[in-house]
Amino acid sequence: MRAAPAIIACGTAVLCAVLALLVPSLALAHDVARGDRAFVAATHGPALVPFLYLGAKHMVTGIDHILFLIGVVMFLHRLRDVVLYVSMFTIGHSLTLMLGVLFHTSANTHLVDAIIGLSIVYKGADNLGLLRSIGWWLDTRIAVFAFGLCHGLGLATKLLSLSLSSRGLVPNLVSFNLGVELGQILVLAVVVGLLDLWRRRSWFAPAMNGVNWLLIAAGAVIMFNQTSEYLAA
Repeated sequence: MRAAPAIIACGTAVLCAVLALLVPSLALAHDVARGDRAFVAATHGPALVPFLYLGAKHMVTGIDHILFLIGVVMFLHRLRDVVLYVSMFTIGHSLTLMLGVLFHTSANTHLVDAIIGLSIVYKGADNLGLLRSIGWWLDTRIAVFAFGLCHGLGLATKLLSLSLSSRGLVPNLVSFNLGVELGQILVLAVVVGLLDLWRRRSWFAPAMNGVNWLLIAAGAVIMFNQTSEYLAA
């Protein structure tokens, strides 16, 4: 009976991966909604509250960012560790988001999103100990920071595609970044709370193994789809 949760978790991982492969649109990294694009294009001057909302919405609806964050905090037990690792991620993506937009530095969106998919694969494999088993190891703090830079570049690339007005650019950009952080805090509050509840169950460890395989599968699907989109362009 104790093996049942692990079997269910692994079965769920396989099922979700199959569904993702059958419905490629579900595996694509998130984009900015058409209505939001129209609003940004029509905005000339500071619009702090709307950009705060857009930043929070982009994070909360971004399945790729959420999957990576789940992998980061999954086995962190102390609050200070959660704060440390999330701060490394936040500093990374805030740097490339702000500097990328201000200095008009972007990259191909499909390549960036493929790297974000890779970050999800990495975190799942790292949590499972697969990387250590082959003798390959990287300080998790450095890895989280590096992938944070990639996530921020992805956000900057998407923002630059929206034809942002130079009027009110800095305050709007700061507000958007703050919104991203608020969205991240909201997501993490839910994720960490649920993980704390599940840790009290005897089947937590085997179930989380299944979840990490799911992260690997989901990240691989994102990588495959985004790489295919890049090669087809």
